Amino acid sequence: MFHLSLHFIVPALIAALFFRPRWQFAYLVMMATMLVDLDHLLAIPIYDASRCSIGFHPLHQPWFIALYIALCFLPKTRLVGVGLMIHMVLDSIDCQVTNGIWIN
Repeated sequence: MFHLSLHFIVPALIAALFFRPRWQFAYLVMMATMLVDLDHLLAIPIYDASRCSIGFHPLHQPWFIALYIALCFLPKTRLVGVGLMIHMVLDSIDCQVTNGIWIN
């Protein structure tokens, strides 16, 4: 549950600290990037507490993460890239904490 809470708290902090003039818009865009977890619906079972999502789910693959990093450097896609990277970093940390690995 703590991990899930971080997916709401960290983007709010990033929006407040780095996108202050339009923090509400920034937060909404970063929240929309959480839809990347729809790829979990392709897994059987859909949720497995011991499974590391990085490297397992289609949109959590290393080559997609490289794309998400690239999005951070383009002004028009920066918020999407930052939101996706926050998500991937939090999922990676969760993998480390729960399974002792960074990637599946």
